[in-house]
Amino acid sequence: MPLESCMLILDNSEYMRNGDYPPTRFQAQAEAVQTVFTAKTDSNPESAVGLMSMAGNSPSLLVTPTNDLGKLLSSLSKVNISGISSLSTSISIAQLSLKHRENKNQRQRIVVFIGSPLTQEADSKDNFVKLGKKLRKNNVLIDVITFGDEGRENDEKLGALIEAVGGEESHLVSIPPGPRFLSDVILSSPILFDGEAGAAGGSGGAGGEGEFGGEDGIDPNMDPELAMAIRMSLQEAQEAAARANPPTSTETPASAGEAQASASGSATLLPSALTQPLSNANDQDIPMVSGDQSQPQTAGEEEDEDEELRRAMALSRGDDVDMAEGEGDEDEDDEAAIARAIAMSLEEAKEEDD
Repeated sequence: MPLESCMLILDNSEYMRNGDYPPTRFQAQAEAVQTVFTAKTDSNPESAVGLMSMAGNSPSLLVTPTNDLGKLLSSLSKVNISGISSLSTSISIAQLSLKHRENKNQRQRIVVFIGSPLTQEADSKDNFVKLGKKLRKNNVLIDVITFGDEGRENDEKLGALIEAVGGEESHLVSIPPGPRFLSDVILSSPILFDGEAGAAGGSGGAGGEGEFGGEDGIDPNMDPELAMAIRMSLQEAQEAAARANPPTSTETPASAGEAQASASGSATLLPSALTQPLSNANDQDIPMVSGDQSQPQTAGEEEDEDEELRRAMALSRGDDVDMAEGEGDEDEDDEAAIARAIAMSLEEAKEEDD
């Protein structure tokens, strides 16, 4: 942003009591004054910003261009809301103030806030065109910010003023009521952006509404810290919205159980009878499950094991027992040892079953 001497013209008419720009239209302008001052002095410490009002008994010059923010804010606190706006007279006074600036190397610029109807005879479209040509002759640029329904009704007349001054470096920005603060919209508008940033926002002529270049309306190359702050603020808002509206689960209890079983990797599928409550199941309905999950023995198998046990016990005592076919030629000592081993094995199996 080049070295500038800038005059801010505030609308302090009775319409500034309206609250469509929170907290009021006048307070929204006060915040915008600090934003414009900070942007211009940060880009070039030798730039200066002055302040005047356009309503009341007559337009009033509050402070000549300065780089002392405290002085500017002190004069702002003395502004009273009253009367109707007189824009043409205010622009003429501001142009004379810039003409007598101390540093002649500073470019001259006027920034006007208007949020009320222009009913003065001097505020006609023809007079604005003549005034614009005079400003152009004296190398004075002008930016106009219209807001509120009453102020935005003047866009046609003020557009003629911008064209007469020269639309390439002068801008008209119309800001409708909305969730964004007046100062935030101005910060991302071509009023505070040069070159490509201003062109992206519709610089020249009756500047448009909406975004003005860069992500979220901010050019990260011009102000990376501000761009990062806005990005973090948006992320925090999205996270807060996600916490306030958690996603509803469409998972059924059955699918949840299957997912848990597959995740654990050690779930065992049991018979349906074992998954029922104990109060609804009879002891006879619950099958016995051994440690190795073997099937229950039948009555015929138990009788065969008992018969084999009796034969093994008889062999261990040396009694004569009918041997199976093919076993008559075996040595009796070997048969006794085998019988004892079988008897011990069956006894251990019996104990485990019990």
